[in-house]
Amino acid sequence: MKRSVLTRYRVMAYVTAVMLLILCLCMIFKYGFEKGEGLTLVVSQIHGVLYIIYLIFAFDLGSKAKWPMGKLLWVLVSGTIPTAAFFVERKVVREVEPLLADAPAVTAEA
Repeated sequence: MKRSVLTRYRVMAYVTAVMLLILCLCMIFKYGFEKGEGLTLVVSQIHGVLYIIYLIFAFDLGSKAKWPMGKLLWVLVSGTIPTAAFFVERKVVREVEPLLADAPAVTAEA
């Protein structure tokens, strides 16, 4: 497995987790203080798109790491639980690091 697969997952895990926290904050302002309805709509749509990208990258990583279905589902769902993606990402990195193969540079012969 290439390191870029893990890197893509890590970036999207952090971005998705941060956007979910921002969305939670917007929801507090929308429903608690009746302010920021438009901002909440925009943030929720951005989070939705980023979550879809996260799902694709997490599924790619899980299929290459040959995870069982239960583990893959937990990683996929962690993008919907505030702060869970931070903890799951750390655990995933510790488990996947040994699987990474730093492939040697391929030289072309003419």
